[in-house]
Amino acid sequence: MDSDRTEDVAGMPAGELHVGLFDLVAPVARTVDMMCPAVADHHMEVAYLAFRICEELNLPAQEICDIAIAGALHDIGAFSLNERLDLLEFEDDKPTQHSLAGYVLLKDFAPFAAMAPMIKYHHVPWENGEGKSQKGEVVPRGSHILHLADRVAVLIPGEKGLLGRVSGICDTIVDRSGDVFVPEFVDAVVRLAKKDYIWLEATSDSVERILRRNLAPQTHELNVDELLAFSRMMCKVIDFKSEFTATHTSGLAATALALARVLGFSEDECVMMQVAAYLHDLGKLAVPVEILEKPAKLTDDEWPLMRSHVYYTYQVLDPIESFDTITSWSALHQERLDGSGYPFGYSAESIPEGARVMAAADVFTAITENRPYRKGMEDRQARAVLRNMAERNELDANVVKTLLEHFDELSHVRAEAQEQAIEEYREFQAALQ
Repeated sequence: MDSDRTEDVAGMPAGELHVGLFDLVAPVARTVDMMCPAVADHHMEVAYLAFRICEELNLPAQEICDIAIAGALHDIGAFSLNERLDLLEFEDDKPTQHSLAGYVLLKDFAPFAAMAPMIKYHHVPWENGEGKSQKGEVVPRGSHILHLADRVAVLIPGEKGLLGRVSGICDTIVDRSGDVFVPEFVDAVVRLAKKDYIWLEATSDSVERILRRNLAPQTHELNVDELLAFSRMMCKVIDFKSEFTATHTSGLAATALALARVLGFSEDECVMMQVAAYLHDLGKLAVPVEILEKPAKLTDDEWPLMRSHVYYTYQVLDPIESFDTITSWSALHQERLDGSGYPFGYSAESIPEGARVMAAADVFTAITENRPYRKGMEDRQARAVLRNMAERNELDANVVKTLLEHFDELSHVRAEAQEQAIEEYREFQAALQ
């Protein structure tokens, strides 16, 4: 990763950033599934099976794409490890909350307008046609396809011998044809079941590549405004996992943007700084909420898992072409100039200026914001912490100097952004009632 800010963005103005929607969705799905080995690859398996069912049903290409992408995000509203493990039970009787949470989080992002309702109702049983609607709203057929694909994926054994279990999987879903699943869709799975490659691809390491190849022609390409909107949406997905973190990213994004501006970053760089800030804790999707909300000191087993979220952020963003600058600024926010940071243990020469800004803004936000279990530091104490970290060569001295010169302004910007985030979090919680 380049340590020179000018070279970081040379040749790639923010206005020229164009990213395929699936290229963002797929790594997010992978990260959510890192929460526990028991749910590994579940989202990609559901996306693949939904894609093949749609293909077998000869649905329109764009609808197939939308249903497959919805499959890759269908459980994004399940925040806790217990929720995720409950959803692996075939006869799941408490799925509504996570489905509704996913819908509320995704619905306001325009490219997800058709997908969010599918996620909202993806556990509605068919009930011999009664499942066409729910509480006066039409249930998209994509919801019923996702429901079937999801439950088939749950039945796929984790051990060897998958092909020998296909007959039993078919028997299980056929027994529930009509009352739980749409008969036409069950028939499609039974036809697909005769093709070994369907099962082998669904559980292979190539499933993401297969989906990308097949969905690419219909996948929406985000422009810079949509990329910002996507990153803001992901900010909510990340932060709203817990009331402990509900406003952190919003506060950091506002602080990092304001700090970048007073440091003389260009408008293109400021756009990238916003995206990087909104995505900086993306890896926390892999951390169970039980750890994020633990008010006591983390155990020797829990702390490494918490620290690993920064590497997962890097892992998610690194494969995305044109994201080099955003990735470095976002994923290096816990690195320190003296080499004491993580996950890479980089020292000063390997840490670009944007990442130094992000690191200082992150520390500033973390120590000054209020959390449910403690109040933020008083200004004098916070200034001392930042000054000491600069003197120990952990944070960039020039960045900290500028931050301290604009401390009151940045405190106001941070507090204002977090007040808005609190209101949005309350609205989110109210929507789940």
